Amino acid sequence: MNLQSPFTDSPARERHTPSRLWRAFAALLLSAWAPLSFAESSTHAAGTLLDLTDSWVGVSCLAIFVIAYSFVVLEEFIHLRKSKPVVLAAGIIWILIAIAYTEIGDTETVRREVLHHILEYSELLLFLLAAMTYINTMSERNVFQALRARLVTSGYSLRTIFWITGLLAFFISPVADNLTTALVMAAVVIAVGADNSRFITVSCINIVVAANAGGAFSPFGDITTLMVWQKGVVEFFEFFDLFIPALINWFIPAAIMSITVPKIRPSGRADSVQVKQGGYIVIGLFFLTITITVLMHNFLHLPPVVGMMMGLGLLKLYGYRLTMSETREPHIGGPEDGAMDVSTGPSRKPFDIFISMKRAEWDTLMFFYGVILCVGGLGAVGYLALVSQLIYVDLGPTWANILIGLLSAVVDNIPVMFAVLTMNPDMSHGQWLLVTLTAGVGGSLLSIGSAAGVALMGQARGVYTFFAHLRWSWAVALGYIASIASHMYLNAHLM
Repeated sequence: MNLQSPFTDSPARERHTPSRLWRAFAALLLSAWAPLSFAESSTHAAGTLLDLTDSWVGVSCLAIFVIAYSFVVLEEFIHLRKSKPVVLAAGIIWILIAIAYTEIGDTETVRREVLHHILEYSELLLFLLAAMTYINTMSERNVFQALRARLVTSGYSLRTIFWITGLLAFFISPVADNLTTALVMAAVVIAVGADNSRFITVSCINIVVAANAGGAFSPFGDITTLMVWQKGVVEFFEFFDLFIPALINWFIPAAIMSITVPKIRPSGRADSVQVKQGGYIVIGLFFLTITITVLMHNFLHLPPVVGMMMGLGLLKLYGYRLTMSETREPHIGGPEDGAMDVSTGPSRKPFDIFISMKRAEWDTLMFFYGVILCVGGLGAVGYLALVSQLIYVDLGPTWANILIGLLSAVVDNIPVMFAVLTMNPDMSHGQWLLVTLTAGVGGSLLSIGSAAGVALMGQARGVYTFFAHLRWSWAVALGYIASIASHMYLNAHLM
């Protein structure tokens, strides 16, 4: 995949008078209907990008994105799914851009840019669909429920449970998504600490930090690392250079918070849960899929999505075997020979792989579409080139990447990282690792900064809250600072 973004400043982009973001916002506030600052059509070469930042098209696109993303930020309060405003905004933004290019007789450039972003989204969509199907299948086979039941009935002290759930979240999230990992571990601490709200609060914070940190050193651990890997900026095994910084990011706040957790034994209990037929084989197939994906990408230079979809095919074939086996069982399909008892129906439906696919996070997948198309549109207008100049040239890559992490605590790290990849700033390999780290762990600073934090606020409603997390943000910030410092020291040769 070509790493040079079509939206970076280059001779191909037609530049006009120097501009800054404040001019665009000023134009919006004054409702100025500035004329399109295009080059004369006689000098415009098809395939080049115009600078529309000072035009009404550019200002309108920026305003539309800001309004749409405001609805995303307010999702928890207005209960409007985050995909809806950004998918609509993406369409409007590209319509405006297409109008601008059509007026000068260029109908090819916008089509090329849109197809470029749709291809990027398609790779991400299919990759995540395969991964989510595996995770949902493991959940259907009671893999996570069995782990939770075993921890709840272990008899460990609250402080031991605090460390075990954090450690498991850190090491499970690199192969499973950090949202699923956080939900499973949070279910454990809620079950064992039902009468101890302080334990649940600090344990949820610990799990959020651990899940986000664990996802930062693996291409499979977070959407941002997946995008970096698929873009070819960082190779698979190079992510492990972030292992120690990520571990430090979790361990420091965990050590501080653990002091407040008593060593008493919990009273919570749970029924024993058995893993269903084939559950452990599904786990094995998932790790086989990861291995196939890495080998195909490293040695055959195929996109990672090809390996993941091949692994999904393996799961589908094994799912067929499970379906046939469970259909023949009397307690699954009916009294005999797989027939259904019409009066009562089956006591349990046989396995269906398409139910696991249906339960994928479709709102999240559609959100990615809207974000990629919106941010790509702002790049085509020229705003990302301005931002790249302002932060990566004026501030320098180190401070810019630290700022990216802080921004991820307020704004979802997915559009932030996609914007960085689209800007494609000229920086060292060590700096690319730094922004991968900060974008992944920066969201832990606030409860709303990551999907794991938002989900746990709903799961432990009234106990783990925004302000409860905020009281420990200083400890999380110490881990954030220490992880950056350790990366700068350990990977100094890459900077």
